[in-house]
Amino acid sequence: MTSRTISAFAAAEEQRVLSLKPVLAEVHGRYGDHPHQSYDAWPSDDPDAPLVILLHGGYWRYDRMHLTPFAAWLSQQGFEVLLPGFRRSGGAGGYPETFDDVTRILDTLPQGRPHVLAGHCSGGHLALWCAARGLLPPSSRWHTRTLPTSVLALAPITDLTATRRDRLSNDAALQLLGGEERFAERLPEVDPLTLLRDTGTTGVPTVLLHGAADEEVPLTQFGDYAAVHRDLRTVVLPGTGHYTLIEPEAPGARAVADTLRDMAAAFPPKDSGRAGQEAAHR
Repeated sequence: MTSRTISAFAAAEEQRVLSLKPVLAEVHGRYGDHPHQSYDAWPSDDPDAPLVILLHGGYWRYDRMHLTPFAAWLSQQGFEVLLPGFRRSGGAGGYPETFDDVTRILDTLPQGRPHVLAGHCSGGHLALWCAARGLLPPSSRWHTRTLPTSVLALAPITDLTATRRDRLSNDAALQLLGGEERFAERLPEVDPLTLLRDTGTTGVPTVLLHGAADEEVPLTQFGDYAAVHRDLRTVVLPGTGHYTLIEPEAPGARAVADTLRDMAAAFPPKDSGRAGQEAAHR
């Protein structure tokens, strides 16, 4: 195991954001039978409100409660928000269950609507992976041609090999993939950077947003992924750490909301989006 040394700035940010009181959602639902296969929803009275699906972080281990204040805040900024749970490492999840659940979420919850799939930290890894599912071999259980409308990855894990090398969060990448003996075999199917290397694009409009003062996820992950993804949009926020991206009213969170608005403005018109969904299912 490794211990992490962080600055007083990063420690205060982490304590401040992770100690926020969870916010009860307006709606709760399920997309499967397991207790973790549930979601919180903040609907909108505006039928034109953009849909945002949030995948929470926590190095694939922890639940979604720490993201409820941010989800509720986003709903106040004019978005309809879905915050799903999924089976997690160290319990009922890891490989393949975590990936099974995330694909089921994307195949179930948007109900054909244009949406931004946003994820923070390890949730960013899962969002980028969802964008790359079309690059998987057709024989893969997770291959699909129905991809997210767009993806916003917030301080994401992009490279599981580097995550393992740096022993981030006490070997979280090894735990996700089932240990040393399974890591190399399973990596090519679930690592965003590996999947991207041959094509250079997922075909999904994608934005990578990272704080320049992030001490949780190394900026090398940001740079290495950006170097391979040829049509990626990148945003680096000066003086911003890992957690203020999801801290309601913080400058980092306001930048996230502004980016979401820009991405939603590029959604296809409702009629064309519906026609595209119908064509994809013929």
